[in-house]
Amino acid sequence: MKELGLGLFLVGLVSLALPFLGMKFMFLTWIEQWGVAVSWVIRGGITLLGLILYLAYRNRD
Repeated sequence: MKELGLGLFLVGLVSLALPFLGMKFMFLTWIEQWGVAVSWVIRGGITLLGLILYLAYRNRD
């Protein structure tokens, strides 16, 4: 779960940064059909979920 959390966190961070550079993830373009605000909430949710999973499972082996 730690690795999944880290992966989601990194994907979320990159998806938050790419629009400022004029780029997009191809597999996340579907979220833009609901509007700008909802797509930012989904990107932030992916990042937050990844961070929570990583922090929750970082000390477990």
